Amino acid sequence: MKPHLLYPDQDLDWESELPPEAADLYRDLGLGTLYDTMADRDVFLREVSERVLLTPLTTPDVIVYRQQVLQDLVAHPDIGYQMYRLVGETIEDERRIWPSFLRTPDSIMHRAVESMELYSRQLRALRQVSVAHTGEVNSPGLIRLFDMLATELDDAYFDVLDDHLHHLRFKHGVLVSAELGRGCKGTNYVLRRHGPQPTWRERLTGGRPPSQTYRLPDRDEAGARALDELRDRGLNLAADALARSSDHILSFFTLLRREIGFYVACLNLHHQLVNKGEPQCFPTAFPQGEARLKCRGLYDTCLSLRSEERVVGNDVNADGRALIVVTGANEGGKSTFLRSVGLAQLMTQAGMFVSADSFQTDVRTGIFTHFRRDEDTEMESGKLDEELARMSNIADRIDPGSLVLFNESFASTNEREASGISRQVTRALLESGIKVVLVTHLYDFALALHHEPPSCGALFLRAPRLADGSRTFRLEVGEPLPTSFGYDLYEEIFGEPARPK
Repeated sequence: MKPHLLYPDQDLDWESELPPEAADLYRDLGLGTLYDTMADRDVFLREVSERVLLTPLTTPDVIVYRQQVLQDLVAHPDIGYQMYRLVGETIEDERRIWPSFLRTPDSIMHRAVESMELYSRQLRALRQVSVAHTGEVNSPGLIRLFDMLATELDDAYFDVLDDHLHHLRFKHGVLVSAELGRGCKGTNYVLRRHGPQPTWRERLTGGRPPSQTYRLPDRDEAGARALDELRDRGLNLAADALARSSDHILSFFTLLRREIGFYVACLNLHHQLVNKGEPQCFPTAFPQGEARLKCRGLYDTCLSLRSEERVVGNDVNADGRALIVVTGANEGGKSTFLRSVGLAQLMTQAGMFVSADSFQTDVRTGIFTHFRRDEDTEMESGKLDEELARMSNIADRIDPGSLVLFNESFASTNEREASGISRQVTRALLESGIKVVLVTHLYDFALALHHEPPSCGALFLRAPRLADGSRTFRLEVGEPLPTSFGYDLYEEIFGEPARPK
């Protein structure tokens, strides 16, 4: 049995390593806040959230498949929470069953029987959840899972399972048949099922088929060992089969916990944003091809989770634009917008909702960030060397169809040199079919892109500064300006107006 809630025809690859860019994404996009909210103090949910978000889908149909499951669970959250709690309890209870350290057929059989009795109870409870909510779900993923639980775990299945487990307790001893082989050695050992127990009349009258009985003397240790060996030979095949069945059911619970766990993590995030009154939407994902990005009210999810107030969103239409350049006033919301784009792309390709009134984008084969860093405290390299080294690592891993987010990159040298590096890097990425969203205060660089736009076109956004020095935190379409309003920063830091020469 396979849950198949994350993919219609495969399981989540839990054993693969996270991509090398995971650390940069975590740091630059503030993913720690997102993971903590989704986990809600559950370490396992945090691990699941990270695994799924950093394994982005590239097929719109699979994205829609997950969205439909999540929409069902948002409408009926009890389904997700009940199933997650049930499978979690099952796995934890299974771990408490005394392990078979000796690994003898008898000990393996004993543990497998206890495990199967636990699974029988929990599978019944899981089926009851599915039966109670069958008419409430519309997603192919949950409909398939509920149908599987109803058909493969019907009453007849549990009756047969309970009957087998009852007999495997061997309350009337172990019945084994064998044949004599060469040298009068036993062969073809087979575990047999006991027939009907004799009635009281048969016990009194002795009306039973004749049989030969041999009783071991009380202190016959060699005979006892020989008898145990005979018993193990009879139990061996049955113990192995039962252990395999137990492992198979445990695998189902483990997979279901991971997959339903991701949706429960999404429900935790949804609950937090709803309580704050923040909008959410299920995005539209387009296949690879034409660059797309169109949003209304897009905001930084992690900033909202860290703030008491609601966060200002942005409206952007960058369909057909493979390059978005953001300039303007310092502290005007440029970096916040950049993070909101990265988070929305990750959440879209994870099959989640997005923090916006509406959002649409094309799927990307990879998501990379190149944000400015603090000076190397070990003085092993200069800041520009460190930035170039990170860019080189990205170039080694990136492929056509990816998305790169730049935040004030290559600004650690003079403007002329920084503009030259930025321009060459940007053009190389665009020519390779890579979408670029960048924030920069390098006026020469931004102006050069504006006057000589790439063949695919570019969208220029600007963070405005009002006449009184305040910010709206809403980006506007506009060409670059030869200032980032550094005087505002000077006045904020030194407490007096700057006097330009």
